[in-house]
Amino acid sequence: MIRRWLKFHAVGAMGILVQLAALALFQTRMNYLTATALAVECAILHNFVWHQHWTWRDRGGVGGNMSVAGRLLRFHLGNGAVSLLSNLLAMRLLVGYFDLPVLIANLCAIALASLANFAVSEKAVFTARG
Repeated sequence: MIRRWLKFHAVGAMGILVQLAALALFQTRMNYLTATALAVECAILHNFVWHQHWTWRDRGGVGGNMSVAGRLLRFHLGNGAVSLLSNLLAMRLLVGYFDLPVLIANLCAIALASLANFAVSEKAVFTARG
């Protein structure tokens, strides 16, 4: 479990970079909440690929007993919902009310969702029984 936890967070660290880069790009062209939603989606897709092929590889990976599309759907319904809702709520609060810089606020939002996302992935997305 510790090894998987470390892999989860290594993927998450890469996902943070993806999300922040996407947010930096998108916020120059649109509202910060719309930019946040799109940046989160970029990170969700990035993280799913890495989790599928590395973090939970022992639980079926590609060609396992659940289709990739099925796992992607569960990942979006679980991790995607947690990430999107927590990021949008935190960003609205931190940027909209407390006037924090967008990228700093987004780092705080990501941290809030981390534990919940691991639990959702472990118990509902990459289950041993598939």
